[in-house]
Amino acid sequence: MGRTFTESARRRQIVEAAIEVIADAGYAKASFARIAKHAGLSSTGMISYHFKGKDDLLREVVGEVLRVSEAYMRPRIEAAVGPRARLRAYIESNIELAAAHPRELAALVEILNGQGDDTDSEFASGRQAVMDLQEHVVRAAQADGDYGPFDAKVLVTAIRGAIDAVLVRVLREPAMDVTTSARELADLFDRAVRPAEICMEVHRVPGEDA
Repeated sequence: MGRTFTESARRRQIVEAAIEVIADAGYAKASFARIAKHAGLSSTGMISYHFKGKDDLLREVVGEVLRVSEAYMRPRIEAAVGPRARLRAYIESNIELAAAHPRELAALVEILNGQGDDTDSEFASGRQAVMDLQEHVVRAAQADGDYGPFDAKVLVTAIRGAIDAVLVRVLREPAMDVTTSARELADLFDRAVRPAEICMEVHRVPGEDA
């Protein structure tokens, strides 16, 4: 059954409150009581009416953060021409997202950290599915000669780890120069994926014979 306008609005209100509470208090302290108080609800029963439990609410929080992230990142990635340019757009927009939507990213980081090493969790499985797709994209770029030869899984894992590390730093250091950090990280991985002949061309001394 479809939800009424009022029900949908109430769910959005609860999700927005949950994002704020998780970002401020952390994953472990994001109780229904805190969320209800932040949302201005009379009781936690209103949350239970709209969500089957904390996992259901967290699932919707993650979904909302991913929707925000996609709306911010996708246009930049799709506007880029070629695998290397798309990789740069992916890295830069991913990091700059933290400056544009700090509350959403802080909540997502808290939820993922709260899952710990549970590789069987729904959130971890979804994250792995994205990385598997990225591996496929990298291998396709290698087959077309746009990327050099290397282990695609190692690259994708390194990129994810590097982005996560920078995102945590951005969230902890609000005064950090996000644009510069995003560009420098993109530069680093752009050099890593270049085919050998492009690397040789970049480092050739002017006037030197090929």
